[in-house]
Amino acid sequence: MQLQEAELSFQRITESDIPELTQVMKRAFDDDSRRFLGRPRGGPPGYDTGEFIRKWAVEAGGQGWKIIADGRAVGAFIVFVTESENATLGTIFVDTPVQDQKFGTRTWEFIEATYPCAGVWSLETPTWAVRNHHFYEKLGFVRVEIDGDQVVYRKESMRP
Repeated sequence: MQLQEAELSFQRITESDIPELTQVMKRAFDDDSRRFLGRPRGGPPGYDTGEFIRKWAVEAGGQGWKIIADGRAVGAFIVFVTESENATLGTIFVDTPVQDQKFGTRTWEFIEATYPCAGVWSLETPTWAVRNHHFYEKLGFVRVEIDGDQVVYRKESMRP
């Protein structure tokens, strides 16, 4: 499915979005697991049941957003902002049929525009997820450490 030129829109995640977004998240994470680990499935706890999205995007203070193209959800992201105006990108995922069509980059542009007060962004991603590493580094994130099986990235905002 080629939607590269599709207009993206973003809406806050609600409880009713969880079943659809769980299927998108499951496809995206299982695809990475097959590609990079040789396993048919895999992701963080609850990624395939809806509990991950429910916990972090709806219940635990994260600001969850769904990514919409051509009238359907094609991904999501969750942001956590602290009182010190630092922010963490908790997750970002894009459905497998529309990966490599700049949706992630366009979504990051939306995130930075939506959270202009964030002075420092941080995130973690698995050490084996080399495609993620390339994506984050392309966006200006810098690898700051490896913590177990996670790579920690940080990016200082270019805010005025």
